[in-house]
Amino acid sequence: MTESRPPDDGARKSSFGELVEPEIEVLLRVALTITSNRADAEDLVQESLLRAYRAIDRFDGRHPRAWLLTILRNTNANLHRRRRPGTIGDWELIRTARPAFGRAELPSAEDSFINDELHANLDTAVRALDPRFRTALILVDVHDLSYSEAAAVMGVPVGTVMSRLSRARDRVRKSLRLSPLTRGDLS
Repeated sequence: MTESRPPDDGARKSSFGELVEPEIEVLLRVALTITSNRADAEDLVQESLLRAYRAIDRFDGRHPRAWLLTILRNTNANLHRRRRPGTIGDWELIRTARPAFGRAELPSAEDSFINDELHANLDTAVRALDPRFRTALILVDVHDLSYSEAAAVMGVPVGTVMSRLSRARDRVRKSLRLSPLTRGDLS
């Protein structure tokens, strides 16, 4: 009778530190997109990290971000199986983000007006998108995920992400074309 040995905890910690820890910031950003609430996002990431730690010895080490995003998506689905998922609504969080070290000079009144108006028009255009298209747009263009990473988060094929992103960008362009601030010259 062969005895199964428990996984080496030192090796597990080492693998976790090497493969998982560098991706925690990305996981938190994506979790914020999914939950629209910082506390819920932190809880989701914590639960996902626990699941990743338990499974790290079964992971082959290839594509850790995609692996972790899949765990995050599945964890979220498991935590909210009875509740219908909400739409992504973190655009305000992105809009109000400030640089870490502040700004050396204040923008001109004209720049402030244009930025505020353009942000409002862009916000309106993005909010008007179907939630599926908005999710693809925010994950790829705002959170800078690859198509495959966004596909893992959304639980759809890469081609679907590409299609939804293309449609989202086209609809935002068309919406902004009507704005007097863009003078209709967006292509």
